[in-house]
Order: sequence, then C-alpha cells, then structure tokens
Amino acid sequence: MNRSKARPRRLRTAVIVGVPLALVASTANAASGAEADAGVHARAAAATTLTVAKDGSGMYTTVQAAVNAVPANNASRVVISVKPGTYRELVKVPSNKPHVTIQGSGASRKDTVIVYNNASGTAKPGGGTYGTSGSATVAVEADDFQARNLTLSNDFDEGANQSLSGLQAVALRTAADQVFLDGVIVEGDQDTLLLDTAAKEKLGRVYVRNSYVIGNVDFIFGRATAVIDQSVITLKKRWDGSSAGYITAPSTAADRKGILINRSTVNGDVSAGTFYLGRNWHAGGDATLDPQATVRDSTLSAAVRSTPWVDMGGFSWKDDRFAEYRNTGPGSGAASTNRPQLTDAQATGQEVADWLGTWTPTAS
Repeated sequence: MNRSKARPRRLRTAVIVGVPLALVASTANAASGAEADAGVHARAAAATTLTVAKDGSGMYTTVQAAVNAVPANNASRVVISVKPGTYRELVKVPSNKPHVTIQGSGASRKDTVIVYNNASGTAKPGGGTYGTSGSATVAVEADDFQARNLTLSNDFDEGANQSLSGLQAVALRTAADQVFLDGVIVEGDQDTLLLDTAAKEKLGRVYVRNSYVIGNVDFIFGRATAVIDQSVITLKKRWDGSSAGYITAPSTAADRKGILINRSTVNGDVSAGTFYLGRNWHAGGDATLDPQATVRDSTLSAAVRSTPWVDMGGFSWKDDRFAEYRNTGPGSGAASTNRPQLTDAQATGQEVADWLGTWTPTAS
C-alpha cells in the first residue's frame, strides 16, 4: 500500500481437492510458424483446460499467454493447468475474463511458482514508477477467479534497494468478487497480499483456504471483504534482520465487512512481542472508512504483541472495528480496553458465512 502519507453456524464449502484435469495435448509440433500459432489459438477458444509448460510440452510456455487465449467475456470455467517450474513473469487476468482457474499440476504447491520482483518504487520502462498496486506479480481483476496448488511470489530485494522511494512489493493483487485461493502460498515481505475491490462502492469477496501467507509489514491489506480460513500466516524478519511488523491493514468501507482470520495459525521465526495483528488504514486519509479486522479461533505465537492493534495515519484504531475471539497460544490474551474480545453473541455475527453471504466457494 502507498504509505507516502506516512453458535455453531459454520460455512459449508463444497471443496473438491485433487480433481484430475482433462489435459489438452498440444499438436503444435504437427505444424509450423503461423499455422501452429493459428491452430493453438483456435483450439484455445473451445478448450476447458489450457496447459502451460516452460519446456514447450504444453499449449503455452507462459501463464500470461494462456490467459491471453481465454475468450473475452467467457461464460464458463477455463482451467489453466501449469506444469512444475519457476515462471518469472507478470500475470494479469483482466476484468473481461471471468471464470478462470490457474492451477499448478505438480505434487506440491511449491512445485509451480509464479514470481517477479517489481516494487512500488521500481522504475517503469515508459517512465514513472509502478506504485504499490502496480507492483503485483499476479493481478486478478476478473470475477469468479480461482488459484490452487501453486506459489505466487514477489522476491524484490529490499536490502539491495534501500534507495528506492517505495519498498512495497505485492505478490498478488485481487480487485474482483468471488476470488477463491485454495492451497496456495502467497509470499513476499511488505504488502504481500493486496485484497482490493474493482471500485470503492463495489463488493469484492475473497476466500483463502488451506494456504500460507508470508510477509512482515501490512502484508494482508486492502478494502475487500476477505476471509483467511484454516491457513498459516508466517511472519518474516525485515531485510536488516530485525523483527517488527503488522499482519493486517484493512481499509474497509463503513458498510462492508473487512478482514476475517478464522481457525488459522500465526507463526514464524521472529522475536517475541514484535508483531501487531493489524492497524487501521484510512487510504488517502479518508475519514469515512471504517477498517475492520477480526481474528478468531486461531493460534497465535509469542510474536504477537500483548496490545495487538495500533493506530495508523493519525486515526485511532479504537474508533474502527478490531476484535478477537477465542484465540489460543502464547500470543493470545484476555479482554481489555487495548484488546477487545467479542462476546459469544457478537461472535455469531462474525463468522465466515457472514463475510461471504450467498457465495459458497466451490473448487472448479
């Protein structure tokens, strides 16, 4: 983010894990030159699965090429199956290409990696800098997007680039509704996972399940209505080896739900008492915002501060919406004015289903 300003009710998700994909074999070797290109693109329009492989054994050698082949305004699911390897590229799924799944085909989510190293202050070829949102390795602007069984990373080297004006480096930016991240790793340092919406007045729901989110400063942030469920949040030391940071930085509109961390674990090789659960980001100094973060039914390591919330940009977090409920572990604590806890009655209105509404994330 640009900080130049300084009850028993549970969501039932129908998640299908490990469903084999109907791989589409490439016949590009049967033709040559323009004929091969034309043949591949003609088949892409009809395919339900597009394959990507660095070694040329798939239909495409880059993930972005496969995204480009998805028909505009497609009405049904297109699965982009990515073979194991490290794909150093920028990927953007534009708003006119909904119903896309990007899925690693390896045995582990570590086998398929999409990575780049832009930062907010990185110079753009045409002049200017990328800015925080523009630094994203993967940018998702299309509704009903899914990603699974892969790693999305920004490996920008903060230590080697201290002269840059902005060190924020996003691994994944979402600006869409009904985004389902299932069994992924999202890794970076500062501003790893940007959960945005297409516009301030639009709803953007994100459900992250069975995943790892890794970073150190404001690394789960934005104005989306987002759930981190049954996942691991891993804290990293800063570029200079110090331990200090913030997990969340919600920038929620007053009539929306913010960030919910549910049934998850906070861990990492950092010093005790050095990380905040979050701070209130009033983007652009907008006083009408009402940032919200709830951390519940989760295990907190000793890295979490005993006063886990803190002010940001001149706004008091106590005027916004921050709370915990039934957390455990050495980083948890009793209710106090500096550590609000939901009552049982309040907690019934802050469950996963309350965040996602009528949407039930289903793997496809």
